[in-house]
Amino acid sequence: MLARSMRIGVVFPQTELGGDAAAVRAYGQRVEELGFSHLLAYDHVVGADPEVHTGWAGPYDVHTTFHEPLVMFGYLAAVTTTLELVTKVVILPQRQTVLVAKQAAEVDLLSQGRLRLGVGVGWNTVEYEALGENFTNRGKRLDEQVELMRRLWTEQTMTFDGSHHQVTGAGLAPLPMQRPIPVWIGAFTRPALARAGRLADGWFPPMSPGPELDEAREIVGRSAIAAGRDPATIGMEGQVTWRGDRQQFADELALWAAAGATHASVDTMGAGLRTVDEHLAALAAVADVRV
Repeated sequence: MLARSMRIGVVFPQTELGGDAAAVRAYGQRVEELGFSHLLAYDHVVGADPEVHTGWAGPYDVHTTFHEPLVMFGYLAAVTTTLELVTKVVILPQRQTVLVAKQAAEVDLLSQGRLRLGVGVGWNTVEYEALGENFTNRGKRLDEQVELMRRLWTEQTMTFDGSHHQVTGAGLAPLPMQRPIPVWIGAFTRPALARAGRLADGWFPPMSPGPELDEAREIVGRSAIAAGRDPATIGMEGQVTWRGDRQQFADELALWAAAGATHASVDTMGAGLRTVDEHLAALAAVADVRV
């Protein structure tokens, strides 16, 4: 088993495994056996067709496979026992808040408290349109969504009168194991970094250790202090991309540890690996790396 102060997990390579349900099970069970602490999954509900959306420049399109993360986590909850299940990130403002709170509570209950819900505002206008949600005010709505979900996870019945949500004398049953479920934020812009400091239990920086990360951490920290929070209580998860060089991987992992990351995840996508077994073999090659 891995023994580290920084918790090391994996990025589920769903864009490279297609719709193979057996691969989901094999991957989840094997990374748990290897001692990784968590499995992180990305979220996209629909992809844009480049033949319809002329000049489409997004990193994903209609041909890119994405399992729905909360549904997949319900499955993985039954076939694993210790693996933390992490979204990076659910595009929260394009989803119904109370429904997400219900789905997250169910996954957390079925997994016995192993869900970490990463959320963000997203970038894909095509997806927002398809889901019938407003793209232009997504940041403001996310702030309110986090507040509402935390109340739903901790109060049996509640009333909420917000700018974008109205709940009158209602609540979830059953409640989750974690009350509340940890909410982390994918922070790619200055407003998102400030939001992470103000609201989040942790954040996912988009950059590598260095001056840009130091500046981002300053924004998160200042926002936390302004909100009366201790920045030291806010987690940070880095990401290391596997490119076949064990020493390079170890060095990059050490940089994240030195930068103060509480968590890190290993991404094996884009490395020319074709099958679930090849992805798992790459993870096995670095499972014992210590930092």
